[in-house]
Amino acid sequence: MGSTSSAMAEKVSWYCALFMAVMLVMSCCQEPNERGEEGMMRVVHQSKKPCDEIYVVREGETLHTISEKCGDPFIVEHNPHIHDPDDVFPGLVIKITPFLSTTGRP
Repeated sequence: MGSTSSAMAEKVSWYCALFMAVMLVMSCCQEPNERGEEGMMRVVHQSKKPCDEIYVVREGETLHTISEKCGDPFIVEHNPHIHDPDDVFPGLVIKITPFLSTTGRP
């Protein structure tokens, strides 16, 4: 009787390990969620991230064009080293924090 319960316990532990591995893989493949105003979960559709968190300004770019491209309307607030929004130059490093509206779109 001891060997049967031991075999059953081993089988159950393998199923649990397999289940955990599948759940881990599935959690890596899901899109991020955002909580809505009603408290219900809804999926945020974001095909690809437009900009990295650290962004280097390129030739001809302004804070306005970068803000539109990256979805961050608060670039100046997030970058205290920018004293004059009109004084942006190629090579300037800025932090990007994409803003998600209540519609779930950046």
